[in-house]
Amino acid sequence: MSVRHAWAVSEGGVTTSWFDVRLAFADGARVDALAVLSGRSVRVEDVRAQPALSLDDLAVLADWLENPLFEACVPAPARGAPTASRRARPGWPRGREGRRLVAQEYRAARAEGGDPVLAVMSATGHSRRRSLRLIGQARDEGFLAPRRARR
Repeated sequence: MSVRHAWAVSEGGVTTSWFDVRLAFADGARVDALAVLSGRSVRVEDVRAQPALSLDDLAVLADWLENPLFEACVPAPARGAPTASRRARPGWPRGREGRRLVAQEYRAARAEGGDPVLAVMSATGHSRRRSLRLIGQARDEGFLAPRRARR
């Protein structure tokens, strides 16, 4: 399910926002909807489905759309929830301890036959470039074997 902010109109201090909602199923069926946030209410204005929905399916659709629409349309402070940190990646120790943990993740992925760089990326939450830099620092620190013989 995806919810995307389409556009907004402000008039007299009241903002009305439209959201495109797409619900896709594994069998290829999909439902596209247009939701409107006006004041403190959220309404679904338009629904298009391929294949067509029955009335029973339409009633179930409201249950499927309710929570994702609420999270996307209503700002967090208005929901009463505390504002979460914008930082997406988990906390990761810095310095020697962080490089030691990077080496552990790298060796564990190699032992399982997986991609070690991807394992470090998942553990740290960093990009591929930053993860490669961390792996290189772990090698320089002596936690991993050198990549190639130095002359």
